[in-house]
Amino acid sequence: MRFGKLIAPPVAAFALICVAGAMRPCAAQAPAAAPAASAAAPAPSAAAAPAPQSEKQIDLAAARAERKAIVSDNMKFSANEAKAFWPLYDQYEAAMDKIEDRHIREIKDFAKHYDSLTDADAKRKLDEVMLIAQARLNIQKAYIPKFRAAVSEVDVTRFFQIDNKLRAMVQCEIAQMVPLAKDTGGGQGM
Repeated sequence: MRFGKLIAPPVAAFALICVAGAMRPCAAQAPAAAPAASAAAPAPSAAAAPAPQSEKQIDLAAARAERKAIVSDNMKFSANEAKAFWPLYDQYEAAMDKIEDRHIREIKDFAKHYDSLTDADAKRKLDEVMLIAQARLNIQKAYIPKFRAAVSEVDVTRFFQIDNKLRAMVQCEIAQMVPLAKDTGGGQGM
């Protein structure tokens, strides 16, 4: 099981890619291939020739593939369960990606205004962070019944445990990179 020892570097790389936009995972962090069994995550379709991608897009795709491989390695589906689960997973991830894109924009906006952060900026930032957290929760809540209709309750619980661990690791990396708002010395509050 590669969840425990090999997850941190790829997830850290994903967080760095998203926030910094320029860092690339090193060769040791390159995504491993998903298992070849029929119940593994399906490989992306090569039907249409993709447009040329930037380094950042390639890195994000690699990080997402690694995430999917980690989920695949930790979920043991029959062929029928896999057929029902993976399309839902792809929809779920697409919905969550929109929220993550929103989070990236929020972080970049904070960085842009860091040296001149006003009370209004700080309020807007905190309100947006709370809205993003709620949006993530709303997506999870919306997909639980869909996953329950596709696979067993144990598998649904296991998937959301894996998903929450992966997201917590990314959030931890982001929290370590994003500084606290500057102390204005105003002394209001406590």
